[in-house]
Amino acid sequence: MCGVAGMVSTASPDPADLRSMCDLLAHRGPDGEGFYIDDHAALGMRRLAVIDVGGGDQPVFNEARSVVAVFNGEIYNYPDLRRDLLSRGHTFRTNGDSECIVHLYEEYGEDLVHHLRGMFALAVWDADTARLLLARDRVGKKPLYYRDVSGSLTFASELKALNAVARSHREVDPEALHHYLTYQYVPAPWSILRGIRKLPPGCLLSWQRGQVQVRRYWRLDFSPAPVTSEEEAAERAREHLLEATRIRMVSERPLGAFLSGGVDSSAVVAAMARVSAEPVKTFAIGFDDARFDERSHARVVAQRYGTDHHEFVVDAAALDILPALAWHFDEPFADASAIPSFYVAQLSRQQVTVALNGDGGDESFGGYTRYARLARMERFRVHRAAHPALRYVGRMLPASRSERWRRAGMALTMLGETSQRRYARMMSYFTPEQKQALYTPWLREATSASESYELLEQAFHGSRAASRINQLMDVDVNSYLPGDLLVKVDITTMANSLEGRSPFLDHHLMEWAARLPAEFKVRGTTTKYLLKKALADWLPHEVLHRPKQGFGVPLAHWLRTELRDVARDVLTDRTARCRGFFRPEAVRTMLEEHQDGKDHARQLWALMQFELWHRRFIDQPQWGAPAASAEPLRRIG
Repeated sequence: MCGVAGMVSTASPDPADLRSMCDLLAHRGPDGEGFYIDDHAALGMRRLAVIDVGGGDQPVFNEARSVVAVFNGEIYNYPDLRRDLLSRGHTFRTNGDSECIVHLYEEYGEDLVHHLRGMFALAVWDADTARLLLARDRVGKKPLYYRDVSGSLTFASELKALNAVARSHREVDPEALHHYLTYQYVPAPWSILRGIRKLPPGCLLSWQRGQVQVRRYWRLDFSPAPVTSEEEAAERAREHLLEATRIRMVSERPLGAFLSGGVDSSAVVAAMARVSAEPVKTFAIGFDDARFDERSHARVVAQRYGTDHHEFVVDAAALDILPALAWHFDEPFADASAIPSFYVAQLSRQQVTVALNGDGGDESFGGYTRYARLARMERFRVHRAAHPALRYVGRMLPASRSERWRRAGMALTMLGETSQRRYARMMSYFTPEQKQALYTPWLREATSASESYELLEQAFHGSRAASRINQLMDVDVNSYLPGDLLVKVDITTMANSLEGRSPFLDHHLMEWAARLPAEFKVRGTTTKYLLKKALADWLPHEVLHRPKQGFGVPLAHWLRTELRDVARDVLTDRTARCRGFFRPEAVRTMLEEHQDGKDHARQLWALMQFELWHRRFIDQPQWGAPAASAEPLRRIG
C-alpha cells in the first residue's frame, strides 16, 4: 500500500519535482520510498509496508530492467500469479505482490489488469518502447490523477502532489464545481482544477511519444443469470464472502475491522471470526446524539464473536479537524461522514495497520432504501404531457419550515420527471433550480452548456440491467460508490497510514451478485433480502432487520449550535463574498432559513467545504499537513 507519482516526457523530467510530489504523499507510505529516473521517465513511490515487509520495496523491475513499475494497492491473488509466472520462466527478487506486475506486463501487455484481483493504481514504464501504462482498479478503490500538457504527462495518487508542481495552473474548473454542488463530490474524469483529470475506475491510460489514450477495460455486467433456488444463492453468497474475506486477511502487520453495527460491517466481522484463529480487533465510533449512534448494535456483534472491541465518541468539538480534512481530500468533498471515518481510522491505527470494512454490500445486494422508494414510484404512471405541470406545482408548494409541505412538493416534482431524473434528484445536494438561484451571472454563463444530471442519465443508458432495481445499483457502482464512498475510505485511511480492505468489493463477488434477480435484492420494502437470508445464522435478528441508519452525523443540529458562527464566518466574510461564484444574498438567506428551522445542512456544508478547500489550496497554498488532534474523542473501551 503506497502513494505513487511520476512523469514522462519527450524531454528529460525534473527529479526534484518527483521528490516534491512523493514528499507530499508521505502519509500514504511512511515506511520507505523509492525512485526510478531515466531520460524520459521518472517514477516514485512512498511505501506502507504490509506484505513482504522486509523485501518488498519499489520500484520493481523485470529481469532485464527494461520494464519498471510502481503501484498503490494490494493484489490478493499474488501467490497464484507468482506460481504461474515462475512456471513460465520468470524470476523474482522479492516475495510480495508488486513484482508480479512487471512480469504480467511482459506476458500480457496492458491486458495484465484482467489477471489482477485486488485494489490498485499502477504505473508501468516500458523503456524499450518509451511507453507508459497507467491503470486503476475495476471499481476505483485507489485514486490516480494526471495532467497532460505539451507532450508531458504527470501523475500522482493525490491531487495535491500535482497541484504543488503545477504552480501556474491552480484555477477552479467551473464545470467541476457545478457537478460537485449536485453530487457532493467531483466526479471522474473531472478534478476541481482546470487541466488535471482523474483516471476513471476500470480504465487504462497509455502514453507514448506525447500521445495519450484512455480506454475502459471493465464494467460490471448486470445481465440476468439463472438461479436454481434462494437457498443455493444464499449458500453461494456465504462462500463468496468467506473467500473474499480470507484473502484480505493476509498481512504481516496487525489487522482489525471497522464495526458500525450495520449489516455489512457485521457480516465482514462474522466472516473474519470464522477464518481467524485469534479474536478480531474491532473499532466503532459514535455520537452522544442517539439518532446517529450505532454503538449498541456494534456491541451486540462484538459480544457474539468475542472480538477485542474498542469504542470512541465524537462531539462537535471534533470539527477542529476541518482544516486537516480539507488538506487530505484535495478537492471539496461534502459527505460529512468523513468526520467519523477519519477518527475511526486515526484511532484504529493506534493498534492495527490494516482494517477491513463493509463497503460495497449495499451496491451488490440492494441495501439502500431509495431503491425500494423509486421502485414504488415507478408504479405511478404519469403521462409525459403532465410532467411540466407536476414539476411546476411541486415547486410552488410552500417552501416553508413545514416538512410535510416540503416532502409533498418534492414528491410532485419527482413524479413530473423521468425515472433517471427522479433518481438524480434523490442524489442531489443542490437541485438545478437551487444552483441557478445561488450562482452569480458569471457562473451561470460558465456552466450553461453543462447539465449535471446527464452524468447519471448516461450511466442509466449504459446499463445492461433488465430490471429497474439492478439498473439503479449499476448506476451507483458507476457514480456514488467510486465518487463518494471509496474516496472517503481511501482518503481517511491513508491520511492515517492505515490500509482499508473491502471484501464486498471483491470483483468475483460483485460479478456474481450483479446477475442475481432483482427480487433477491429488494423485495417490497425489504432491502438486502438474499444477504439477510444468507446471514440469518451469523448475525442476531435485531442487527439484520433494524432500519438502515448509515454513518451520518448530527450536522443540521451542529450548524444551528456549535458550528453556527463558524459557518457564518466562513461563508459571509469578505473573502467568500468576493469569489464571484455565488450570490452573497443567496448564501445569507440559506444561513438564516436554516437557523429558523428549514434544513439546508447539506447545502451549507457543501459550500463550507468548497470555501475551506479554496483557502487551503488556491488563496495561499499550504503544502504541509495540519495537525489532526484526537482530543475531541472520548475512548469508551
